Amino acid sequence: MTAVLVVKGKGRRARSQPSPEVAFVATSPEMLEELLVGVAKENEANLSRLSQHAGSFKKSKLIEFVFRLCEQLGLHQVTRYQAVEILDRFMIQYIDKLYSSTCPGSDKDTEKIDWIQMQITIQEHFVLRIMSCVQIASKISFHYQIVDISMALKFLQSLGYSYKKEDLLNSELLVLKTLSFQVNVPSPFTHTEILLEVMGYNDPSVPVKPLHSISLKVLMFVYLMRNTIYENLLKIAIENSTPTELQRLCSNLPQSVV
Repeated sequence: MTAVLVVKGKGRRARSQPSPEVAFVATSPEMLEELLVGVAKENEANLSRLSQHAGSFKKSKLIEFVFRLCEQLGLHQVTRYQAVEILDRFMIQYIDKLYSSTCPGSDKDTEKIDWIQMQITIQEHFVLRIMSCVQIASKISFHYQIVDISMALKFLQSLGYSYKKEDLLNSELLVLKTLSFQVNVPSPFTHTEILLEVMGYNDPSVPVKPLHSISLKVLMFVYLMRNTIYENLLKIAIENSTPTELQRLCSNLPQSVV
């Protein structure tokens, strides 16, 4: 199910133009109720099948890179969060499939060499995979802010990469196939805007738009400081400054971030 609030904007915007304005209290109560029920069910389903490695690709520097990339391409804020979620899910599944395919026989030395070579390949094309996730996120967020092949290619070339159009097409298809084309998963950004919409309906006196601005700043901070925040919350919850590996596992806090 797609949850999208009404926005004001026309055509495809240039990089220098401001982001489209979110129009709160513009969704009908019936549609809002349907959105809430749909997002809640989908969120529950996503949590039930959440990988134990979820969040491994939400390291602060990586998230900052994705955010800055989206900013340079002139994309709406919803795209950056969608791109991060797609990237995290894709890389976990992609690496799992690659690892499973690396010589699972009895020759451990050969298996180790194959996996090392595979890791090198993953690292070499990592920026390309990030760009593909941003492209996909742009297409499911706002159709007039799509990052097309030419734009993506030009940006990658400005970073010194010599990819061709076929490389970008194949990479985007790889992401889609790996995720079984299930890429439109609600992000915390979506939940934030829906909850603000609910607040606007329940109490018209609530200054929703100023709260929206503040909420996005808080959301960005939480994303960028994710591991630090989770670490401190875990220590407070268990009343122990040195959590054990079992306690970390139970809290779904990654042991290590790739």
